[in-house]
Amino acid sequence: MLSIAEYPKYEAYKDSKMTWVSEFPESWRIEKGKWLFNRAERPVRSEDEIVTCFRDGVVTLRKNRRTEGFTNAMKEHGYQGIRKGDLVIHAMDAFAGAIGVSDSDGKSTPVYAACVPRNKGEVLPEFYAYFLRDMALSGFVASLAKGIRERSTDFRFNDFANLDLPVPLFEEQRVIAKFLDKKTTQIDEAIAIKEQQIALLKERKQIIIQKAVTQGLDPTVPMKDSGVDWIGEIPAHWGMSPLTKEVFIQEGPGIMAVDFRDEGVPLIRISGVKGEMVALDGCNYLSPSKVRSKWAHFKLNEGDLVISGSASTELVSEVGSDAQGAILYTGLIRIIPQRKNLLKEYLMIFLGSPFFFTQIDLQKTGSTISHYGPSHLSRMFILMPDFEEQVKIVDSVKDQKAEIDKAISVQQHQIEKLKEYKTTLINSAVTGKIRITPDMVEA
Repeated sequence: MLSIAEYPKYEAYKDSKMTWVSEFPESWRIEKGKWLFNRAERPVRSEDEIVTCFRDGVVTLRKNRRTEGFTNAMKEHGYQGIRKGDLVIHAMDAFAGAIGVSDSDGKSTPVYAACVPRNKGEVLPEFYAYFLRDMALSGFVASLAKGIRERSTDFRFNDFANLDLPVPLFEEQRVIAKFLDKKTTQIDEAIAIKEQQIALLKERKQIIIQKAVTQGLDPTVPMKDSGVDWIGEIPAHWGMSPLTKEVFIQEGPGIMAVDFRDEGVPLIRISGVKGEMVALDGCNYLSPSKVRSKWAHFKLNEGDLVISGSASTELVSEVGSDAQGAILYTGLIRIIPQRKNLLKEYLMIFLGSPFFFTQIDLQKTGSTISHYGPSHLSRMFILMPDFEEQVKIVDSVKDQKAEIDKAISVQQHQIEKLKEYKTTLINSAVTGKIRITPDMVEA
């Protein structure tokens, strides 16, 4: 994969007279969008299905991607026809990249602008989709819209129509678009492979944790029947204890938004329970006097453990000095070891294990709830090796997790670099910072 600096450049450049990009190749002319594209206004046909313009630039029939999460209009007022090959701009989401070329015939809401070339063989919708998305993801579209309409990020056809746009030769547009199709596909495939590797590493970590809290570290120890079908055998010298016998459990109180203040006692939200330590990110605040009168017994202590009743796995945070005295919001649960024979670090491993969440899922069978709370935890069990073995398990899991987390971090860093390269490559190609030649497409 060539670095951007290794690509050839154009022989000469000229001032673009734009704030967004300083110069274009001298051979490119500049035109307003309205002289390049018309807005198509077509009637809807009976066979037309809904086309959606997604934020990743894909414009396709809604059924091709997903059908959940959309608001369906009772009456389709102002709906318009969309045709394959249209340059489609989603006025409300363009700032986030919802601009692309439709791969299907269909219909859309009037919030979309379907743009078609004024003159055949002059402009290529695929090139301008790349160009406009690059403008959007750089923040220029949002800044432009806000300058026109207060507190709005709308990017409407009239905004597009009045933009100065570069116009390379048509064949040059085609070569650039094909090159970017090829390169972005290769980059996306490389990212997908690395994401699969991360998923496998996370799965491996869960397997390590699961074995540690259900079988221990020595595969040769004698086993015994746990007495529970789904648990099966456990080490013969381990105990199995009700969780509430070993820990104190407390869910955050029900607190209304009317109690929120601009300052005071922090109220920890779910966004603050996503790392090893409880964070004050996104927290609200409560009146200290009201905390003293109503919620004093909910105050967190340094060293407490916190989990979310809506989490799926592995999210266990410890309270540090900065969060001491804070209150948990509803849905967050404080857990404190109650016995000296339970190591807090072992409890953390247990709370982040598949074994823990299997018990939660079994209790949800036949239920539509997505949240769990103290009533579910009160019916759960924890497997208890002796204290010395807990220490060994914690040390072993900690070392293996650190190794896996390091490998995950490497993959995540490489993904970020690939995404940065992709963004830079698109920008460089559509603004003429680099010259794309036909042989680059064929190679």
